[in-house]
Amino acid sequence: MKDGFIKVCAATPDISVADCKRNTDAILRCVRDAAKEGAKVCVLPELCVTGYTCADLFFQNALLKSAEEQLLRIAEETKGLDMLIAAGAPVMVEQKLYNCAVVFHRGRILGIIPKIYLPNYSEFMEARYFMPGERAYRMIDFHGQTVPFGANILFADKNVRGFVFAAEVCEDLWSITPPSNYHAQAGATVIANLSASNELVGKEEYREQLITMQSARLNAAYLYASAGEGESTTDLVFSSDNLITEDGTILSRSKRFANECVYAEIDLERLVYERRRITSFQNSGTVDYFICSIAFDQTETVLTRQYPRLPFVPAAEQDTRLEEILMIQALGLKKRLSHTRAETAVIGVSGGLDSTLALLVTARAFDMLGWDKKNILAVTMPCFGTTDRTYQNALHMAQSLGTSLREVNIADATLQHFKDIGHDPKKLDVTFENAQARERTQVLMDIANQENGLVVGTGDLSELALGWATYNGDHMSMYGVNAGVPKTLIRYLVQYEAERTDNQVLQKTLADILATPVSPELLPPEDGEISQKTESIVGPYELHDFFLYYMLRCGFRPGKILRIAERAFAGTYDRAFILGWLKVFYRRFFQQQFKRSCLPDGPKVGSVALSPRGDWRMPSDASSQTWLEEIEELEKR
Repeated sequence: MKDGFIKVCAATPDISVADCKRNTDAILRCVRDAAKEGAKVCVLPELCVTGYTCADLFFQNALLKSAEEQLLRIAEETKGLDMLIAAGAPVMVEQKLYNCAVVFHRGRILGIIPKIYLPNYSEFMEARYFMPGERAYRMIDFHGQTVPFGANILFADKNVRGFVFAAEVCEDLWSITPPSNYHAQAGATVIANLSASNELVGKEEYREQLITMQSARLNAAYLYASAGEGESTTDLVFSSDNLITEDGTILSRSKRFANECVYAEIDLERLVYERRRITSFQNSGTVDYFICSIAFDQTETVLTRQYPRLPFVPAAEQDTRLEEILMIQALGLKKRLSHTRAETAVIGVSGGLDSTLALLVTARAFDMLGWDKKNILAVTMPCFGTTDRTYQNALHMAQSLGTSLREVNIADATLQHFKDIGHDPKKLDVTFENAQARERTQVLMDIANQENGLVVGTGDLSELALGWATYNGDHMSMYGVNAGVPKTLIRYLVQYEAERTDNQVLQKTLADILATPVSPELLPPEDGEISQKTESIVGPYELHDFFLYYMLRCGFRPGKILRIAERAFAGTYDRAFILGWLKVFYRRFFQQQFKRSCLPDGPKVGSVALSPRGDWRMPSDASSQTWLEEIEELEKR
């Protein structure tokens, strides 16, 4: 259970309608297979002990007696299994029949949860056989065992922080007030749905949306196990559409029309973090719930779960998402330009990625406003580190977009400044570098004053996280359009714009910009080539963006970030390399907060942002010691 991971399973056994013994054989095979895979939770479909489609056979005593016997058999044959098992069966209570989820652990029946909402429309006629259950629990005698019966039952592990299990049955989810709403409010983080959802054209998409949205709304894991082949096909077909979701994300899904077991590792720590972070998630307490205490063995969960290397880059519907991001950026700038009654937008163009994206966004904003792009003043400011490659790309960018171009060589002004403050220009230190950045910002601000303009900032989210910006230099602008966009995502946005343009000059220029090493170009070139490569100094941006996402979005500790980074970057970076840059990331993130505390305005585009007015409020003098001590312990292992 290290790092809060617990392996779970949703399984569909091969059943035969009304043959409880054969069905239990199949159930036990699924359970044993799940145990071999290391699963601690196994969820099976609705009424899988008998079959969902027994119809009027549910009135037969022989079927109900066999079902009871097989439930006891499941308990007996799982005595040695450290697994929470939820299987569907009809259960008689006080001469009434209920459609139930029966929960087992180590050979004990821990609780029986009745279905509350019985569908009795269209192809469904459950009210013919079953009584609707109630939320309130009561204790019943089940073959000599005293067992809680009712919807309001939670199964909590006293050794695994954050593991609280609850269940509902099929239609309960489709109702206006699903029981899982209350379960989550009472603390349930892992919710099972034992289902028999028949297949219809288009139903798969609706069911997926329902399940994923419920897990997102509840900030919970939702395990959905559905009936499949083996059920009667007299009028219906069941597809075994099993899903394991976590906070709105599908972690694992079975093939339809194939009875399968699907597995995933649920991240309990992340779920607890989300509930703590989101203030609209309000716990109601467990006053009206029966809490059944369990204790899993403390074994480390082997991870099979995949983590994307580029968590900020959309994996699905990528072009749609990239267009959406560009529109958010452009709309933010459009509003600021119109509100300030600016007549021009002033932007420093270097031929690098960040200023390229900012210029593209500015051009979009002008198109939205119906303004002439000649009122965009693209200012190139060559100095000691500028290479011909980036200089030419800056010129071509401005010309191909139809903007005005102004060149201001800042070398003489910077040298005069060095003379004024008594700095030797041969000393290539931080003063040498930052003086250029501040001179450029001064030029942009003053031109904006001349032209009744607004300075558009170019710095990105990754640079803000690392503090890789000159204070009151490129750190400052009048509106930072890239403030919510990390470096790894900027590449995809520029590539997207390159692919959609029919301007051959612009397309060629953007391709070369994408191929240019990231650099502030503040140190003199070597043989005409860029000598100062950012990623050689601060580390690979794909690592830093990975660290940033899982630290801020998920609240992960350094050790957990290292663990998943080793999986994500296996074959590219080794443990020592990742750990070294992780240490750099935390040091810089804490040391450089003072720059983020006075950021210009800029639009949030994703779930991670660093605005001091929005997502991230952090003292500028907070200590990083706790995080660095954990990293130092990791270095010793």
